[in-house]
Order: sequence, then C-alpha cells, then structure tokens
Amino acid sequence: MPKFDVLTIGNAIVDILARCEDSFLEDNAIIKGAMNLIDAERAEFLYSKMGPAVEASGGSAGNTAAGIAGFGGKAAYFGKVAEDQLGQIFQHDIRAQGVHYQTKPDGLHPPTARSMIFVTPDGERSMNTYLGACVELGPEHVEEEVVAEAKVTYFEGYLWDPPRAKDAIREAARIAHENGREVSMTLSDPFCVGRYRAEFLDLMRSGTVDIVFANKHELLSLYETEDFELALGKIAADCKLAAVTLSEEGAVIVRASERVKIDAYAIDELVDTTGAGDLFASGFLYGYTQGRSLEDCGKLGCLAAAEVIQQIGPRPLVSLKEAAAEAGLI
Repeated sequence: MPKFDVLTIGNAIVDILARCEDSFLEDNAIIKGAMNLIDAERAEFLYSKMGPAVEASGGSAGNTAAGIAGFGGKAAYFGKVAEDQLGQIFQHDIRAQGVHYQTKPDGLHPPTARSMIFVTPDGERSMNTYLGACVELGPEHVEEEVVAEAKVTYFEGYLWDPPRAKDAIREAARIAHENGREVSMTLSDPFCVGRYRAEFLDLMRSGTVDIVFANKHELLSLYETEDFELALGKIAADCKLAAVTLSEEGAVIVRASERVKIDAYAIDELVDTTGAGDLFASGFLYGYTQGRSLEDCGKLGCLAAAEVIQQIGPRPLVSLKEAAAEAGLI
C-alpha cells in the first residue's frame, strides 16, 4: 500500500490577515480578489499600513495538505522556508496537523515567504505575496521516495512564478508516473493563468497533469472565453479529470463525457474566502484517494470549503473528520 494519499508541493507562506475597507485597496493600488506578487520593500510598506492582524501558516498547497490530514488522510508536503521565526511557525503548524514535511531550510536569506491578506467586508481576500525563500525550491528538494509512495502528487499553479520550481514539478511528475501514480494541479488564480496559459495547457495536453482544479474565473481565463459550457467541454478534453468550483453554486466535476453537479453547503456567515479552493481540493482528493465516487468527492470538497469560509484563516479550526461524519460522508 502507498505510504501517502496525497503529496502536495507549493509555496510555503505564512499569511498575515487583516480586515480593511474597499477604499484601502484603492488607495494602495491592490487588485481586489487577486494574488499580487510584491517585493520585499512593498511587503514592508503594506505591513506598516495593516491594522490588527492574525498570523497563520498558509500557502495554497500547504492548506490542501493540512485539510487532507484533517479528514484523516495521509499527507506529505514539499516547500521551502528560511531558518527564521516565520519559518519555524510554518514548520510547526504543518507538522502539528500530521503532515509529513522534511524540506530543509537554508539560512536566513531570503526570508520565509509571507502574504499580506486584506479581507474586505464582503469576505473577499486580496493577497499581496512576497515569495522570499519559496524561490529556492528546486529539483534537489524532490524526495523521490515520497513521490513514489503518494497516490496523487498535487501542486499549485503559483509555483510557475518562482523559476526553479518548474523543474521540481516536472521531476516529481516523472517519478509519479513511473510509479503508476497520478499528478494533479490547481490553476490557482486567473492572473496566474494569464501569465502561464500556454504552459498550463501543455501540462494537461501532454499528460504531465491528470487532474485539474479550477474555479469558474480561472477556467474561463484558461480558454479565453466567456462561454462556461464551452470551457467545460474543452477542459474535459484536455485532462483526465477536472473539478471546477462555482462559489455559492457549488462545483461541477467532469471526466470525459461524465458530468457531476455538486451543490454548495449552507453556511451561517461568510467571513473570509481565504483557502476555499485549497480546502475544496483537500476534500476532493481525500475522497478520491479513498476510492469514493465523484459525487462523494465533490461533496467532501464543498463541505471543507464551507467550513473554512466561516472563519478567519486558511486552515479549518474545526475537525473536518467530525464534520464529514456528521454530514454522513465518512
């Protein structure tokens, strides 16, 4: 039996979250609802402008790994931090979730990545990310035995921003497929798709990636269309399996000609959408690696997303395993 259900690979980031008004975004030239890449100077400037903040380990794929472990799955993670305070926070948090994480930090420079996340009254999050130590991730950090022992290797599209990470992903995909495993990715962000559209399509069409996660905006950006049905048909043709989230409308899963619509779970209050897509992927992949139906996988994903958007921070404070049991899903 494989040692791990899912290995995730991503930018190891500590999130610094604060509430703000829409006018703050306008005054500081922050693109609402997007992930804005920034340099160290801009990071210091925005941090100085923030109100009271909450620090929480994040990073898209790290959140997904934590979610899988929260369901009771066996998760592993690759991602680079520095030997600084934020790096220690990140390492502690992900290991405390029960995730296998052994990527070695190298010194203090560049420092651990951080993302200043401004949450507006509508719950939308606008991320301003300084990648720092993330850019150091390369093929030498791919632990071959972990990839070989994971049913699915999952990575975030954001990894196409730091240059050497692409080589790490291609190496991991090679090892995974040589061992009969599958590879999955999330498109991450419409602006990320815009930067790397041709490369993302090639990853899918070449068979490097088997399973794709996207939200509606990312999917439409990928195929440069406003026709959602057209885009769904295209992604069904380009990869083995795709899961597309639709916010309060739930999600749709496509595999060849098969199409499964999943309703969203009712929530009491939308607090913060940070981590919604990451946690959807965690629920889906947990179900998928347990051999569950596509409908059950989608329900587990929607349940995890519903839990995380009712709190501040990208990793659920409740037990996903207990929530799934209460919902009759496990």
